[in-house]
Amino acid sequence: MASADVRQELDCSICLSIYTDPVTLRCGHNFCQVCIDRALDTQEGAGAYTCPDCRATFKKRPALQRNITLCNIVGRFLSTRPDQEKTGIFCTYCVDSPVPAAKSCLHCEASLCDNHLRVHSKSAEHVLCDPTTALGNRKCSVHKMVLEYYCTEDAACICEACCLTGKHRGHQVESLNEAFEKKKEKLRNVLQKLTTKRAETEKRIQSLQERRREGQGKAAGVTETVTALFRDIRRQLEDLEKRVLGEISRQEQRVSLSVSDVIQQLEIKKDELSGKMRHIEELCNMSDPVTVLQEPDTGDLCDTEDTDRHDNQVRGAGDLDVGLISGSLYTLSDIITGINTGIYVQEDTALLLDVTTAGNTDSDIITGINTGIYVQEATDIVLDVTTAGDNIEISGNRKTASWSYINHNHPVTPERFQYNQVISTRGFSSGRHYWEVDVSKSVRWRVGMCYPSIGRRGRQSYIGENNKSWCVCKYYKQYSVRHDSTVIQLPDNISCDRVRVYLDYEAGQLSFYSLCGRTRHLHTYTAALTEPLHAVLCVENGCIKISGAVSYEQGDGM
Repeated sequence: MASADVRQELDCSICLSIYTDPVTLRCGHNFCQVCIDRALDTQEGAGAYTCPDCRATFKKRPALQRNITLCNIVGRFLSTRPDQEKTGIFCTYCVDSPVPAAKSCLHCEASLCDNHLRVHSKSAEHVLCDPTTALGNRKCSVHKMVLEYYCTEDAACICEACCLTGKHRGHQVESLNEAFEKKKEKLRNVLQKLTTKRAETEKRIQSLQERRREGQGKAAGVTETVTALFRDIRRQLEDLEKRVLGEISRQEQRVSLSVSDVIQQLEIKKDELSGKMRHIEELCNMSDPVTVLQEPDTGDLCDTEDTDRHDNQVRGAGDLDVGLISGSLYTLSDIITGINTGIYVQEDTALLLDVTTAGNTDSDIITGINTGIYVQEATDIVLDVTTAGDNIEISGNRKTASWSYINHNHPVTPERFQYNQVISTRGFSSGRHYWEVDVSKSVRWRVGMCYPSIGRRGRQSYIGENNKSWCVCKYYKQYSVRHDSTVIQLPDNISCDRVRVYLDYEAGQLSFYSLCGRTRHLHTYTAALTEPLHAVLCVENGCIKISGAVSYEQGDGM
């Protein structure tokens, strides 16, 4: 009896089952944590919260304190009754002390332990099942008879009366056991599919984890490569700085020594002149005309030849050799350009450091170099006059293409363009090169590169309108890049007076840059190049001029 009393004290007053994770309210009553949370949730918005047992009122939602002591008591109680822990259902007739139920009788709506089960009626109407508290769910709500059949048309469990006289009369029915086995078979099929899907999911997870590890490994390798690269760049920059500063110091010393020599000669000359001046002053102060007249004639004391000679010495040694210094600084331009063009690592993975994603730092460095370094004349890129359209005039040095109202009516040849275009005489089939164009005197132009096999007649001969040419275009204030008639509009904030075209033939990369204020990357095309590439200009008003060119590696001229 004492055991039964203790058992009752361990029941939650909400779910009427033994406590699960018991918590305590401030009023002292205990509940399962899930049960009291649900009860308090239903009281949301009512303005106050109440205890389900004593109705104590709380203005704010009460804090729940875990009852450790009660939790330990429940744990020890359940550990001494393993069967009770499994089902929590006890014999209806064992009132003195709770005894776990072995079966439940649907007819009696009672649960029985092994002792009461032995004396229980064995008649057919007393249907036994596993212990359950939901005995009412096993009977027909209309006829109060045990559910024995399953209606396949309505997907409902029914009793015998439902089959004979109820609303399921004439329907296709099966016994519960038969329907139960069929349902289990379906569930097994679903389980098999779910098992297969879970296995596929696990395999995919493993694959992604492996991919993540590979990515981490590649990232570590690239990090090491980039770290080594920048370490080498720093070393190269330090060496370059020492060389350039040393050259400046050497030239400064040379200039200083040369000027010092001229100053020393001029000091001697000044002393000589001072002596002559004193002698002449003495002659001027004499009163004896014979003595003055007998003095040898001094002639022209202003020796212009000596003056010119000294001036030439100063001019010849009085300035730094900027060209030599600029040539040294080209190494720095090559280093930065190499970074912006792309750093290639093994396993055909390319780490592309693009000035469009690297902020202004790299491009500003390049701009500072390019504005302070002399760019060699583009002697290797000249325009082929035999390809110029009828309204194009080519300058004497073949660097400038101008649009003209005059139609020159050149003879039609396979090489000559029908429209306002002209290409260079030289093509590049290897190496890395860039050339620059001054476009400040035109508002409608195209600049790019093309294969020599480009068509020369019809609208498709315009650069960018076929698969043999690539270009950057300006039409008044709108910039774009074009290839094979595909147009990519560039941002509206672009404004440039000079354009750079960069070619890395082996990498199959053709890039366009704006050189106004700072070097700005516009677009890069990547293609499998099959022919030499020639510079090509298209001008529809004003003029454009090739202003500079650099080859990093000597390419084959065509």
